[in-house]
Amino acid sequence: MGVVDGNGVVGIVYKTSPNYSLVISVLNSKSSISCKIVGSEYFGYLKWEHGDSRYAYLKDLPRHAEFNLGDTVVTSGYSTVFPAGVMVGTVDDMSDSNDGLSYLLKIKLATDFGKLGDVRVIARTGQMEQQELENMSTKQ
Repeated sequence: MGVVDGNGVVGIVYKTSPNYSLVISVLNSKSSISCKIVGSEYFGYLKWEHGDSRYAYLKDLPRHAEFNLGDTVVTSGYSTVFPAGVMVGTVDDMSDSNDGLSYLLKIKLATDFGKLGDVRVIARTGQMEQQELENMSTKQ
């Protein structure tokens, strides 16, 4: 399940017990969240690249996607974890990916991880059914 604070995405629940949950933060190199730019249907995935906790990178955004610095980045809804439209951050800078086939966008994260306090877990209905369907399609 997705985890958010009052500003935006925090991470993903990956382990639970009856009373507690462990969360993989966006600031974990293993975290990868599908995101898109508001007003665009093009999407990429958000990855943090060690260092500054205020920024992460939107990778694999197609070269023909149109955007501007300052545009809002939200979750795409293309996974069972986050619904579409959860705030992630804003486009701060752009460059070409290493292979030159896509953009690499520097995203100023909406969540201030230095002041993180209370968070909420997003419970989505139909998650298990979607995962079962996806698993069935990969086995064929």
